[in-house]
Amino acid sequence: MSASPKISHYGFYYFPDVLHYTENDLRTWTDELNALGASWLTLLAPTDRAIPEAFIRGLIARGIQPILHLPLSTSHSARPEDLFVLFNAYARWGVKYIALFDRPNLLANWSPSNWAKNNLVERFLDLFIPIAEDARQAGLTPVFPPLEPGGDYWDTAFLLAALQGIQRRGNSDLLNQLALSAYAWSGNRSPNWGVGGPERWPRTRPYATPNDSEDHLGFRIFDWYLACSEAAIGKRCPIILIAAGSLIGNQIDPRSPAVDIQAHTWQNMTLIQLMEGRSQEYEPVPQEVLCCNFWLLSTSEGDKEMNNSWYKPDRSQLPVVGQLKEWAANRDSQTNLQTKSAPYSKYFPNGLRPISHYLLLPSPDWGVADLHLETIRPFIDKYQPTIGFSPLEASHAKKVTVIGGISGVQDSIIDGLLAAGCIVEQISGDGMNVAS
Repeated sequence: MSASPKISHYGFYYFPDVLHYTENDLRTWTDELNALGASWLTLLAPTDRAIPEAFIRGLIARGIQPILHLPLSTSHSARPEDLFVLFNAYARWGVKYIALFDRPNLLANWSPSNWAKNNLVERFLDLFIPIAEDARQAGLTPVFPPLEPGGDYWDTAFLLAALQGIQRRGNSDLLNQLALSAYAWSGNRSPNWGVGGPERWPRTRPYATPNDSEDHLGFRIFDWYLACSEAAIGKRCPIILIAAGSLIGNQIDPRSPAVDIQAHTWQNMTLIQLMEGRSQEYEPVPQEVLCCNFWLLSTSEGDKEMNNSWYKPDRSQLPVVGQLKEWAANRDSQTNLQTKSAPYSKYFPNGLRPISHYLLLPSPDWGVADLHLETIRPFIDKYQPTIGFSPLEASHAKKVTVIGGISGVQDSIIDGLLAAGCIVEQISGDGMNVAS
């Protein structure tokens, strides 16, 4: 048996089903996870039986910490005595974390009649607290369920009310051991989107984000959840990104194109380097964030999530797999000080990018003056760049000219372009400067 790898702060969500817990699965995937440098794995746990002991112990022996995700129903309660037996078994086998329920802020996860009643959060706590206490007493760390970002019941409001409710009910022992979890989807936005949480973006409100503000609907969702924790109970709970990353086809921001395979690769590699403290392009991840588990390691043929599985049922892989293996194999010899472009230049074959020069025009919310075609025509005639409004599309170019000047362009846009390995120049939006 090979030696366990260095402990990292990233991993994967395993399969979106409970059908892959055999000894053969264990042998196959522990080798791959070790090659990827992963130290964490979210496992979807069945509610009526345990994941096999050999699978759990085998992961731990290879340096991979399992996080169990138990999506209990809000309508059909499991028998407490059965759950307690499961919890004790998992704790004996070495499991530390178990997330209970899934996205209780979605209408789809409640019966219509229960959703319509008053005090939804309090009624959820009636379900959650006894089960979480049983998990705690068995020796596990109970994890508050991941919420749907946004959701039918705004997730930050749900979380704040839930933590306040646990404190009000006097469950101090539970609060002292409770961890939070989140779905941290980066979308087609900068990894820095929403950084700093509500303190930095005080004008953002549920279902209302001003054009000159940012919200929590991105990778930095943990900044907002930690702020909720601090506001509700006076401390920042540890948090697990139970499923996270860039998803192919995601277009949460309509101003930019959907994530393609190239963007998927460099975005997820950026997040991995952030989790490992190896990136200086974006603000560091708080120490309370224990791990980031990327969606999705693999899935079965025909599954709706097959497009985003890093390993396909036919044994093919997304490009990010090879990039991560190479990075993980060399990370111990890498220095923490890296250039802005070097880690990303290899995402394009032979260093060739699909766009040589991109002229990034200001979108209306940048706060710069409107540009007329006559203003930029001399620049276009001289350099013949690709023209557009999309920072994500621009990230595929060798050189990007940004119109708007330093004062008019968000730092996150420039950061993202530099992180993608682009050569970036900025010019102000007045006609004379553009023309020259």
